[in-house]
Amino acid sequence: MTKIALVVGSIRADSYNHTLAKNIEQTAPEGVTFQYVDIASLPLFNQDDEVSFPATASALKAIVDDADGVLFVTPEYNHSFTGVLKNAIDWGSRPWGNNSWGGKPTGIIGASISPNGAKFAQDALAGIVDYFVSPRYQAENVSLVVDETTFGEDGRLSGETLDQVTAYITGFAAWVEAENTRTQREADLAAQAQPVA
Repeated sequence: MTKIALVVGSIRADSYNHTLAKNIEQTAPEGVTFQYVDIASLPLFNQDDEVSFPATASALKAIVDDADGVLFVTPEYNHSFTGVLKNAIDWGSRPWGNNSWGGKPTGIIGASISPNGAKFAQDALAGIVDYFVSPRYQAENVSLVVDETTFGEDGRLSGETLDQVTAYITGFAAWVEAENTRTQREADLAAQAQPVA
């Protein structure tokens, strides 16, 4: 069983990226489960509030900590990702020394009506993931250019777009499992190498 924390960077009711996330759930391989991270109810990050850490931020961290990997599904606003997503990233990285995102195998996918899809948002988000020293899935980015034909009346993808998303999530899930296996093996070897007192 592979557990993925699914972080949708839009809180709009009819968000294209939320619809994309639902398609990802439907096309994922057997044995892959998703837990959505609630970013809408988080307060604006304020370091003063770390003294009494907000319950919503603790809930976010618990989901990410328990996950085998993280998948960001991001729109593009003003050549980058959303403020509400940055706020969630900030809460998840705190308090200092307890960054829930750090080291988690991470993927980035997105959709936008921009001619470039969510490419610039994905690039900006990749910079933060790399800063956190989190392994990042290096397959070709899926960045959907949304128009009236992208999603059917039932909200489902079809044709080449569906194939592209299916290939991405299938590859991502396998990579997350491999990354966790590698990390565990390295930890076991390090433990075995400890000198016996």
